[in-house]
Amino acid sequence: MYNQNAGFSTNFRENSVLNRLLYANVAVFLIIQLLHLLSKLFKYDSVAIEFAKNWLAVPASLGNLIYKPWTLFSYMFLHLEFMHILMNMLILYFLGQLFVQFLGERKLWTVYIAGGLAGALLYIIFFNVFPLFSDSLPYSKALGASASVMAVVVGVATYVPNFSIRLLFLGNIKLKYIAIFFFVVDFFNIASHNAGGHIAHLGGAALGFFFAREWRKGKDITSWVGTSWSAIKSLFVGSGVRNKSRMKVKYSKGKRRGYTDEMAPEKMKQKKVDEILDKISKSGYDSLSKDEKDFLFKASQNR
Repeated sequence: MYNQNAGFSTNFRENSVLNRLLYANVAVFLIIQLLHLLSKLFKYDSVAIEFAKNWLAVPASLGNLIYKPWTLFSYMFLHLEFMHILMNMLILYFLGQLFVQFLGERKLWTVYIAGGLAGALLYIIFFNVFPLFSDSLPYSKALGASASVMAVVVGVATYVPNFSIRLLFLGNIKLKYIAIFFFVVDFFNIASHNAGGHIAHLGGAALGFFFAREWRKGKDITSWVGTSWSAIKSLFVGSGVRNKSRMKVKYSKGKRRGYTDEMAPEKMKQKKVDEILDKISKSGYDSLSKDEKDFLFKASQNR
């Protein structure tokens, strides 16, 4: 999967949030695989794998979850099979770059976490409400970054639905069709052998959709993730760092139409970003001039 515009892809720069998410997932996978190898060498077979499932995967049973609340977060970084992590990381890498380009680096982190939580909660709700899952409820567990990745994919697809990427053997495909395809596949597999995974995907997709829709209105439904993370970090840092955090920079999207001639520079900047995004939605990315592409890229680095 890669971008249809060579010039656009060369504009991508390494961004710390995307890299950290990729590194975290890969690091957890490699550590577990190393421990699994060591356990097999000492004839303990799947001790490491079972340990990871029991303590890092999120359980559907509320009775088990109450003793392992951290699994609501840890599960979204846990992969036990190579193809599972390979597919998730490839999609996250390529579409994560698009997300950063249009929605900003800071939002990638909050949408990833919020999407993972939404996926876990929908999975838990389904397994505790519908009788179909009653037999598997006591031992069912979910793991993997798929729900978080779905939030990222659907988020950017909702924000710039007509932006096209080129898929191997398929040619140029608009993001909205990719998101719809993933959603339909997951929806019709709710009752499959991997029901929990597909349900979690739908939860992540819903979060991504509502995030992008509200973001266009100037609302951030994932802001609580950043606020919560800052509060947690403040518990482990000195007062000097906390004092520095009192200085805040507020970014406001503002209204998209009807500005006066006395607009603040930030509002004027956002107005131009919205106009460029509207142009992409109507005519595609190729319709942008080089200056518009450069402006959009620079604007995304400041979000």
